[in-house]
Amino acid sequence: MHTLSKWMAGAALFAATAMLAPLPAAAQTNPGGPQLAAPAGDGTFLLTIFLKHDESKPLPKINQQLAEQGFYKAFPPPGIEVVSWYVMMGIGQVVTLRVPANRLREVNRAIEQTAWGGYHTEFYPTYDYKALAEQARARNGE
Repeated sequence: MHTLSKWMAGAALFAATAMLAPLPAAAQTNPGGPQLAAPAGDGTFLLTIFLKHDESKPLPKINQQLAEQGFYKAFPPPGIEVVSWYVMMGIGQVVTLRVPANRLREVNRAIEQTAWGGYHTEFYPTYDYKALAEQARARNGE
C-alpha cells in the first residue's frame, strides 16, 4: 500500500475512534470547528501533545486519577484552542492545541500538575502541512 494511502487510512481510523474518548468541557473552546492555518504573526503556534496511557493501570483507574488530580477541569487551560483531539489506539490520546507563545508555561504546568501519573507525555511543536501536501500531490500527478 502506498505510504500516503496508509497515512490516510490511519487518519480515517483516528477520526472514527475520536468519538470514543470523552472530551473535557474545558477542551470545547473552538465552536466554529478547527482552523489549522494561523495568520502569520498572530503570536501563536501549534503544539501536539501525546498523552500516552500508563499501561500498568486499567482505564477506569487512569480516569479516576485524572479526575482526582483535576485534569478535566484544568486541561487545556481556559482560552487555549483545541485544534484536534484524537484517540490513537495502543498509544492514548493525541491533542493539538493553538497556544499563544506567552502561555506555553501555563499549558505545561496544567499537564505536570494534572496528567502525570495517568499519562506519560510527549510534546511536539507542529505546523499545518495539509494544503502544501495536497498541492505537491496535484503538481506531481499523484
